[in-house]
Amino acid sequence: MTVELEEVRSFIADLEPFTRLPVAELDALPAQMTMEYVRRGEDIIRIGDPNDHLYIIRSGAVDVIDEEGILLDRRDDGRSFGYSTLFGEKISHYTMTAVEDSLLLLLPREVFVALGERNPDIMRFYSSQSRRIRAAAEELRGDSSTDVLRTKLREFKIPNPVSIGPDATIREAAELMEEHKVSSLLITHGDQLEGIVTDRDLRGRVVAKGLDISLPITEIMTARPRTVNSETLAFEAMLIMAEMRIHHLPIVDEGQLTGIVTTADVMRLLRHDPIYLTAEFSRRNSPAELKDAYSQASEVAVRFIERGASAEETSGIMTIAADSLARRLLKLGEEKFGAPPVPYTFVVLGSQGRREMGLASDQDNAMVLSDDYDEAEHGKYFADLSEYVCQGLHTAGQVLCPGDMMASNPQWRMTKSKWLDTFHLWVTAPEPDALLHAQTFFDFRGIHGDTELADFVHNNAVGMARGARRMHAHLAALAARREPPLGFFRGLVVDRSGEYANTLNVKKGGTAGIVQMARLFALASGVTALGTRQRLLEASASDAVSERGALDLVDAFDYLNSITLRHQAVQLREKTVPDYNIDPNKLGRMDREHLRDSFQIIKNMQNALATKYLVRNI
Repeated sequence: MTVELEEVRSFIADLEPFTRLPVAELDALPAQMTMEYVRRGEDIIRIGDPNDHLYIIRSGAVDVIDEEGILLDRRDDGRSFGYSTLFGEKISHYTMTAVEDSLLLLLPREVFVALGERNPDIMRFYSSQSRRIRAAAEELRGDSSTDVLRTKLREFKIPNPVSIGPDATIREAAELMEEHKVSSLLITHGDQLEGIVTDRDLRGRVVAKGLDISLPITEIMTARPRTVNSETLAFEAMLIMAEMRIHHLPIVDEGQLTGIVTTADVMRLLRHDPIYLTAEFSRRNSPAELKDAYSQASEVAVRFIERGASAEETSGIMTIAADSLARRLLKLGEEKFGAPPVPYTFVVLGSQGRREMGLASDQDNAMVLSDDYDEAEHGKYFADLSEYVCQGLHTAGQVLCPGDMMASNPQWRMTKSKWLDTFHLWVTAPEPDALLHAQTFFDFRGIHGDTELADFVHNNAVGMARGARRMHAHLAALAARREPPLGFFRGLVVDRSGEYANTLNVKKGGTAGIVQMARLFALASGVTALGTRQRLLEASASDAVSERGALDLVDAFDYLNSITLRHQAVQLREKTVPDYNIDPNKLGRMDREHLRDSFQIIKNMQNALATKYLVRNI
């Protein structure tokens, strides 16, 4: 047997149902297979096409899509497809599309049938697989929740949106909006988009301020608004509008305005989907009505994971849900306790601050208060508000921080100036507690109130940290100590006893180290970005980390988050508390390989840190 055939044999020997084959059958199988390479986006089998092969994914990923365009499954390394046409009718009822560059093993119909006749377990396995995919199709046709979010905007955008030239007056613009009964008006010069005006702008910038309506519309428009293109998914549009707190997204293709989409359009698309829960938060009027809302959002995220959503998409869902909950509770709190006596902003930290929340994330939050704050005069108000919000989040399902890093702790309610003093102390005197806090508080994002207070504190803190080589060395030492569970010869190391025996902690030995390194590289290069992926990519433009090193860490981060979320999704389905402890023996062969590769990337970067920052001397 050649080296190539031996490699194929080794690969399929670990896959169901081929693990059940006699040795002689297994030895003979690779020589009867061919190999095919397909590029991302290529249709491998189309609905209505005949198919005469069983396909096994050697590497890559393939989507299974039914006649109604519903995504039934996303299959990766070691999974099979095409078998439904090998039990009689040759015509495929599904389209199989490569979503990554993929390497496929092909087994001809006649070989497959003969193999099944000699080994009935093979036929039983694939027959049951075929029944399951049909059942999944039926379930999803009745509830197409995930696929509707993958609808491209070109399918439901408003073409030829109402527009007006930049020379028009505010009066003319308002009259045009009234005439066409629209909530927004695009300001264009030819086919070029220059700005947007909404009914909110007319209320807040004209009526409320008594502005002269004979002034040009450019006086109140939002110049250079955020845009998307027609190929943008409804899911992405929803995230953008939620994050930017806007309700209209102009659509520009190849530099020309081609349409617009609104939150109402997306919500109509989603009206039968549980994701609509996040939009419903604003309609709930008490912590009691918000009970288990975060838990419900987690259930939504689980459905997306099961239908092939990426870790980044899933984290986006959870972060938006958590942000929405906090904002609603803050507004309810302000209604209960009265208007804030001084400006403030509510800040989220850690994974929520980075927009990287998982299904097991607890609370990490704080407050930045205006320098006008007086403890004696204003202290009780903000103490009551913070307690109301943190307990409300707990009721909703986002549990309290075990380390008490929450706004309800008076230690984490400070004025802008005191926050700057605190960051300066952490940066210049990086003691153990200071380093612990730095790991959380440098992920600092305001979500409600005067968010410029949070931006000011965060940007100044990053500026202080940029040249703080002593703190860099300490952060590097912490990152280097988060050793991945990798033994000699790249073996995976699991806990030998206790509650988590035979498992390894993917966060402790994996993602936490990457997050720490990304934070270090960002601070060392003055990058103000919060997300781990963005930090790594932006820092690679400096000498903090190489481009290759940054890309490797991004790949490892994406994979580890993906496998973690899949694990937690199963736990939530089983009504158990989600954690980060994964049993590698329950993973497929390729997942174990990817896990080892990811840990090796982390280990290599840790070794580089030890040289660059001399962490052994700390």
